[in-house]
Amino acid sequence: MSDIRTNTPSMLDNPPIPVQAKLAAAWTSFMFLYIYVDYFHLYKPGAIDEIRGGVVFEFDISGTLLTIFTASVAIPALMVMLSMTLPARVNRATNLVVALLYIPFSVFNAVGESWDWASFYGLSIGIEVLLLAFILRYAWKFRPEIARPESSRESVSAR
Repeated sequence: MSDIRTNTPSMLDNPPIPVQAKLAAAWTSFMFLYIYVDYFHLYKPGAIDEIRGGVVFEFDISGTLLTIFTASVAIPALMVMLSMTLPARVNRATNLVVALLYIPFSVFNAVGESWDWASFYGLSIGIEVLLLAFILRYAWKFRPEIARPESSRESVSAR
């Protein structure tokens, strides 16, 4: 019996995933984790009492603080959509810049926390930073000249 090879894709084949989709998926994962870490923070003893007292992380709750918090969540949320829609060159640069800015921003969440919460913040921030590193890796490898469909058609027709 001979082994016949065909170009017909198998149900088990993994089709290539565009870099834009990988970036959007990573930002989506980051957003879920980012939001849930903030939510789980409310379970810490005294956290809700501090909020009722008008304080979050030593900062008085104000319109300005809530605007900053909204922006800190809105930027990665927008990155999900922007990763899929921005032109390739802008997409690459935007992902690199935003991911680099969010690494220290994520680490800042542990500032001033006691060692009693080291496992919570270590795990959550560690995963956030790993997701941001994934974004940086794929954005860095993202070559705009490869992402444009017309350039791939030209290279095929040039052969």
